[in-house]
Amino acid sequence: MKFFIDTANLEDIKEAQALGVLDGVTTNPSLMAKEWISGKQNILQHYVNICNIVDGDVSAEVIATDYEGMIKEGEELAALHEQIVVKLPMIADGIKACKYFSDKGIRTNVTLVFSAGQALLAAKAGATYVSPFLGRLDDISTDGMHLISEIREIYDNYGFKTQILSASIRHTMHVVNCAKVGSDVMTGPLSAIKGLLKHPLTDIGLAQFVEDAKKMNL
Repeated sequence: MKFFIDTANLEDIKEAQALGVLDGVTTNPSLMAKEWISGKQNILQHYVNICNIVDGDVSAEVIATDYEGMIKEGEELAALHEQIVVKLPMIADGIKACKYFSDKGIRTNVTLVFSAGQALLAAKAGATYVSPFLGRLDDISTDGMHLISEIREIYDNYGFKTQILSASIRHTMHVVNCAKVGSDVMTGPLSAIKGLLKHPLTDIGLAQFVEDAKKMNL
């Protein structure tokens, strides 16, 4: 399973990259605003800055909600850097734009997916990635992980190449469970990735090793 980090914070991206396990980055307007990045040129440059840190795909989201606007923005984003993946909303015009970009060889990520039917449409339109938001489903007492399993089953049934990019990851167990049900990618905060490092028995064992090593005058 690929590990993406969901942020626009360059320091978090650098730290995740330094771990040696980062495969890409996802961003959106909300994450940009959180980092106080505003203005078209500043936002576009920030995407380039991110691409210069990581080796993998960087999802850059369009702001427009109409077909023509998405095409214009998406082509501009794709031209920024070869690592850019155009992120489109799961609406009718978003699916139309996804098909347009797919036919032109421009990679896409269809986002804000909350049902298996939506994921099926995205795959039919040739999406590179589909982003089901499992954490937001959990927030309304719906099993987000079940959605990932449904999409996996459908894609496997028909050999769709679209990758399941599990989004809205909130914690480490989301990461583990995504891996168990066959998600191709997970995207979440740095804390969810680093949380995989932690186990109390590891800390206890290492402390014992260090203490024993002192006795050996190493």
